[in-house]
Amino acid sequence: MEFVGFLVDFVLHVDKYLEGFIQGYGAWVYALLFMIIFVETGVVVMPFLPGDSLLFVVGAMCGVGLMQYPLSVGLLFAAAVLGNQSNYAIGRFIGPKVFQWEDSRFFNKKAFDQTHAFYERYGGITIVAARFMPFLRTFAPFVAGVARMTRSRFLFFDVLGGGLWVGGIITVGYFFGNFPWVKAHLDKIIWAMIFIPGLIILFGAWRARRNAAA
Repeated sequence: MEFVGFLVDFVLHVDKYLEGFIQGYGAWVYALLFMIIFVETGVVVMPFLPGDSLLFVVGAMCGVGLMQYPLSVGLLFAAAVLGNQSNYAIGRFIGPKVFQWEDSRFFNKKAFDQTHAFYERYGGITIVAARFMPFLRTFAPFVAGVARMTRSRFLFFDVLGGGLWVGGIITVGYFFGNFPWVKAHLDKIIWAMIFIPGLIILFGAWRARRNAAA
């Protein structure tokens, strides 16, 4: 419970934790941020680490000169892309090991083929859009690996999505993160960054079930 409380406090006050780490350890902050982004996107069991809010705060730190903008964007872009590649590789490796590629209580070959076809046709936009969805961005590359989405196709959309996600949110934080109103309501903004995409996912799932039932 103490860890959960710390994690919630870290997510909601990531700006204070990050500023304190910069003051205490200087350039080591880049290694810490690389590790957080890589693990959040690269390990399917770690979807609860901060992503959007962390990038936004990094941009704000760059805006006041505590961090370097080009280095932050480049390094965290690499972490995001490599994390997704790791997650994809895990899914691609584990999928056949767990399911053994035969019909069983755990695996349905027809369902797998349909999932593979979906990712080949629509998976690109899924990989890109999932970057901006907490939790979903951790699972999307893993599922793409399990579904055997073509590696070159996955790489293209991984790079595209990673660039838009990291570059876009850090840039927004750089220009707007230090406005007095934003700093005063940062905790509410972080909650919004978590819950609004979640509501979109739930609404989309509800519509999909409704259409399937119809």
